[in-house]
Amino acid sequence: MNDALRALLEDIHADGVRHDGALADRLLRRRNLEPDAAALLSVIIQAMGARTVVEVGTSNGYSTLWLADAVAGHGGRVLSIDLDADAQDRAAANLAAAGLSELVELRLGDGGEVLAGLPDGACDLLFLDSERPEYPGWWPHPVRVLRPGGLLAVDNVLSHPDEVAPLLRLIDDEPTLTSTVVPVGKGELLAVRSRS
Repeated sequence: MNDALRALLEDIHADGVRHDGALADRLLRRRNLEPDAAALLSVIIQAMGARTVVEVGTSNGYSTLWLADAVAGHGGRVLSIDLDADAQDRAAANLAAAGLSELVELRLGDGGEVLAGLPDGACDLLFLDSERPEYPGWWPHPVRVLRPGGLLAVDNVLSHPDEVAPLLRLIDDEPTLTSTVVPVGKGELLAVRSRS
């Protein structure tokens, strides 16, 4: 990551913290990924050589920038999905400022519907950072769209355990997934799909 992108990310994150602190309505907040969680995903993507990353929950593009930078070195792309057109406009501006627009497709839509339309094994890494109570309704697509050896990452599993509990049960009951929770940021669940 170059210094200009690092500075931009710091500015976007600080702006998100200020913005969210002034709002009582959770749905109006930016709810950016924590920097240490973003850095972890970046390292994982680079180690995997992930070329196809799908993110559900674009917000202002803070996490999208991390993901795009991580795939840049090995010719990857990011598909980032969100229902909020204004948020995706902010993300598009941030991606342009970082020079990463060509690596990202911003798609306005429902995360579950988009996942349902993706082919089997279409992505190396799927990152869920959206409306947590909806995730179980998207099942089995979060597993189906992963390639063998692909990774499912879910944010907020320690900060909102009750909201993610139904999804965690589905993951625990899925024989093709092996998972762990990493206590960075607000808690990242990482689940790898078996290669066989």
